[in-house]
Amino acid sequence: MSALPPVQWLDLFLHFALLSLLSIGGAITTAPDMQRYLVVERNWISNEQFTSSIALSQAAPGPNILFVALLGWNIGLGAAGVPPGTAATTWQAYALALGGVGVAMAGILVPSTTLTFMATRWGHRNRDLRGVRAFKQGMAPIVIALLVATGWILAANHKADTHHLALWALTGITTLLVWKTKIHLLWLLAAGAIAGWMGWV
Repeated sequence: MSALPPVQWLDLFLHFALLSLLSIGGAITTAPDMQRYLVVERNWISNEQFTSSIALSQAAPGPNILFVALLGWNIGLGAAGVPPGTAATTWQAYALALGGVGVAMAGILVPSTTLTFMATRWGHRNRDLRGVRAFKQGMAPIVIALLVATGWILAANHKADTHHLALWALTGITTLLVWKTKIHLLWLLAAGAIAGWMGWV
């Protein structure tokens, strides 16, 4: 990918700002549209870079919104002409990568943070209104649907061979355990990490 002109950096910021206002349940719920926009429509990063950015940010300590920073980093490296999977070697590449991080993070954080601050103050003052209570309850199915769509995008890269069928089965079992028992999710994540480390899945 060649260097992005300023209008495309602005387009990236505005698109992420729009997604920021739709990120009910967290930025991860907007991943399907990010994938469509960055990979399919703009071809700024590859599908492998997209899924790797999410996987790395989920494995790393800290907030899961770090995947947006990694997406911006990869876009910046691509704009500097650095091939996928290659580290930056010049200060220009580092500058563009950091610029990509800044544009993506500002776009995803500023609108939603501002709206959340204002809506929380208003909702706290009016928490006893029936409409406010109904709104909170009505958001749950939307968040669940957005998370399912994100999971579908991330799983779409896996072909239906025996190894990946084991992963699908593990996902189904984990989902049932979270839903039907009081086992803490962190124990299940740890069990999944051990199973992957041992090569069982």
